[in-house]
Amino acid sequence: MTDRPTITRRRLLQGTATTGALALAGCTSGDDDGDAGSGEISSTGDDSTSTTDGTDSSGSKDLSGTMTIFHAGSLSAPFEDAEKKFESKYDVQVNREAKGSVGSTKKITNLGRSADVLAVSDYRLIPDMMIPKYAKWYAVFATNAMTIAYTDKSTGSDEISPDNWWEILGRDDVTFAHSDPAVDPNGYRSVMTMQLGAVPFDGEKLYDESTSKALIDKAKIPSGTETDLVGQLKSGELDYAWEYQSAGKSHDLKTVDLQPSVDLSKATSKYAKHYAKAEVETKNETYTGAPIAYGITVPSNAKNPDAGAAWVEYMITEPGQKMLKQNGFEPVKPAVVPKSGTDAVPKGVMNHAEAKSSLGPLEL
Repeated sequence: MTDRPTITRRRLLQGTATTGALALAGCTSGDDDGDAGSGEISSTGDDSTSTTDGTDSSGSKDLSGTMTIFHAGSLSAPFEDAEKKFESKYDVQVNREAKGSVGSTKKITNLGRSADVLAVSDYRLIPDMMIPKYAKWYAVFATNAMTIAYTDKSTGSDEISPDNWWEILGRDDVTFAHSDPAVDPNGYRSVMTMQLGAVPFDGEKLYDESTSKALIDKAKIPSGTETDLVGQLKSGELDYAWEYQSAGKSHDLKTVDLQPSVDLSKATSKYAKHYAKAEVETKNETYTGAPIAYGITVPSNAKNPDAGAAWVEYMITEPGQKMLKQNGFEPVKPAVVPKSGTDAVPKGVMNHAEAKSSLGPLEL
């Protein structure tokens, strides 16, 4: 990986479809024109190399000091759960900072801040923004789906469904929002979802271009992450918010099951090609639609890299995967690392991961 050439943001943040590719992380059922089974991450990976308590492969618990984790806002709930267990297991104090994944990454690349773990909701940010200067490896460890979150007090809450969500959001008496696409993948994915509703899939589309534009123009855009919208939902300031499906369990919210053609959850070539038709431009970047996949790494400037590697190992083995599942995520089992950079992956992480050159329809 250290010899990786410079790659432009536009090129790398495209969901490259590969003919006949399998769904993410080992979904081997189904064909390329379908959902490859559920079309989501398989939970049937071989756990034979995993320890049940998350101990690193050497059995070492000789960690100490403090560690800093920069992570996507959507990971707050499972990482908070993991923090307590991790600190009780190792003699390490965990300090976490939740922010949009783009913003979290720029804390390292633009502001020069040190972190022992970086975990983002769009894994492509790591090879694009971090490697090779700021990191040498990464792992893909979880997936999610886009949804619309709401409460019982939301206007139209007794009416909204997968068949009419765009009509409810478009009503004059309804307010909704998404996070800022410039700092948060949830933000650009929200816009992509609204775009994809007007793009034909198998000859059908949910609504026309004018409806898509009206929804995108109507959405409020705060400066923070999708987690900042939760308080506004619960206070009644907003009726609906674009969120990840995990928000339903992480924040006890109601959610709408969106169509697979728009929710960015299906990891097959057919769906990836469809998702790639969505594109969002911010002031400095262009983002292209792709199946949702979360990435994690230990940055090169980590002050406590051993603790960082132990955290990654904890999250990709049974304890962390259980917390992810309980909070509405689908763990990638086993976690996947790029085949070209395995020499840089810490041994404890590599013992619980699978090396691949592609992840379903996505190139690594």
